Amino acid sequence: MRSRIVIALIAVTAVAPPLGGPLSSARDAGEATASVGAELLDPRERCNRACRRERLLELRESRPFARTSFWNARLADDAPLDEKSRDYVNRLRYLLGRWEPYVNTTRYSTPVYTVPADQKTVRVELDNVHRDLQAAFERVPLPRRARPAAGTDGHLVVWQPATDTMWEFWRMRRSLDGWHARYGGRIEHVSASPGHYTEPNPRWGATATSLPLLGGLMRLDELEAGRIDHALAVALPEVRAKAFSWPAQRTDGGSRNVKAIPAGARFRIDPRIDLRKIEMSPMVRAMARAVQRYGMVVRDESGAVSFYAEDPTPTRANPFLGPNGLFGRRYISSALRAEFPWEHLQVLRTDMTYVGLLDRF
Repeated sequence: MRSRIVIALIAVTAVAPPLGGPLSSARDAGEATASVGAELLDPRERCNRACRRERLLELRESRPFARTSFWNARLADDAPLDEKSRDYVNRLRYLLGRWEPYVNTTRYSTPVYTVPADQKTVRVELDNVHRDLQAAFERVPLPRRARPAAGTDGHLVVWQPATDTMWEFWRMRRSLDGWHARYGGRIEHVSASPGHYTEPNPRWGATATSLPLLGGLMRLDELEAGRIDHALAVALPEVRAKAFSWPAQRTDGGSRNVKAIPAGARFRIDPRIDLRKIEMSPMVRAMARAVQRYGMVVRDESGAVSFYAEDPTPTRANPFLGPNGLFGRRYISSALRAEFPWEHLQVLRTDMTYVGLLDRF
């Protein structure tokens, strides 16, 4: 009798999908978590797995921008590469030789304030004269205790799902006479947005490329779930001046070296690489999977090779640090440098715009 039970258990577990394996689609998410042998699991484990599946589906449904946006659309394995792909990858590795890779969190990243439909509105005064943008900032549903990110950029995002509207700010501050900002933008119908500012205001936005701060931002819920289903934003030192590639709408790049990487360049990890065979810490692995499937887009120029994770200031906690934090037990710069598969990056075909008489070669 005992041998029959053992045989039955083996038969059941042999056909169950692997636990904790990578999920490649919404269909896979459901299949991978609905194990054939679920009745053999501890009830608490069944709940944990069911809750995780439900949370992943919620995250996928709540992502900003259209599903067809370059942020959210999965890259085809045969997506054409740029003729300078190898040169750009070599340039990035050169930058990594001079500057550390990093993930911005509590400084130079973005706190996101998700507000209800009845959130009280305030006026945000623009310190520069932009009549159309000022009109967009007349009634912002900004919480009273909101705080922009630390650092000179002073970024902040307000996201109101009920109206499908997002506001973002650059160099935001609160003074005795109220809220002020130097620049920013508003996107209405966020769920249908292509993921960048468009006519009649393509140059709005709190970044140097008019790519929204929410685009490519690693949200806390995503990192805690261990899965990022969209492209990542990255900032680089020495971004090319007077030239940029779609989806960027503009640039403040300062390098006149024609080998410099342009704003808007879209990197991805070679889809032929099996990331399961590369040892990585959980957060680096989640980032690598996202870059392989969706890419990473050059969004800004910065003092390091920088990714962006949601600023946890609104939560009044810091989930990144500590032995059980999202960064793990290893300093994130060291983990990224040692574990992220930089050598397997590629650059997708660029769609360049040139400003002035810059040499195009």
